[in-house]
Amino acid sequence: MENQPSVQNTTLLRQVFSNIQADSCPKHYNFHMHTNCSDGKLTPADLMSQAVEIGLKGMAITDHHSVQGYYRAAQWLEEQSIDSVHLWTGIEITAYLPPVDVHILGYGFNPLEPSLAPYLTGREPRGVDARAERVIKALHKAGAIVVLAHPSRYRRSPEELIPTAVSLGIDGVETYYAYNNPIPWIPSFEQTETVKRLGKSYNLLHTCGTDTHGLNLLQRL
Repeated sequence: MENQPSVQNTTLLRQVFSNIQADSCPKHYNFHMHTNCSDGKLTPADLMSQAVEIGLKGMAITDHHSVQGYYRAAQWLEEQSIDSVHLWTGIEITAYLPPVDVHILGYGFNPLEPSLAPYLTGREPRGVDARAERVIKALHKAGAIVVLAHPSRYRRSPEELIPTAVSLGIDGVETYYAYNNPIPWIPSFEQTETVKRLGKSYNLLHTCGTDTHGLNLLQRL
């Protein structure tokens, strides 16, 4: 849609995800970061300042069950008159994907969509709202691209979880992820190859992110 806000431009975002490579993150794109609006240490303003200093081209703040960090980051960009980095809406939601809890990322959605209300409380959803199919449906209704976060971090293998997520309508997987928090940040080779292979077999989008919770966008902690 022509009047769609840039933070919800999923057409452009799909193009970006379609071209993500192992070296895209953390200095070109980063689609998994947390602020002190959930369990991160950086303020949204400090996070954005680092993003601009690093030279990120595109990014999303994915606070847990909140978009307050996104709102403050967008305000900071406007106040600073910075247009060098493209900020998309983002969120991370805990959901039950049988037989385990997983984290689901949503990008490029309308945060005012009523279907998202149960997931913007700052707390993990409970009951039927916690079901992965319910989370995915709510995000899609809001216009989001929906991604399974770090598929190799759970008590079930990505070979088990990704097909289930696909059956529920997932759009992509977080393919490039540093599972052991190495310095410098680099995607974990074995897990990346597994997730990349599965993503390709199901025609999924691939994303990347540092999952930053600390004070440095180039690291997880």
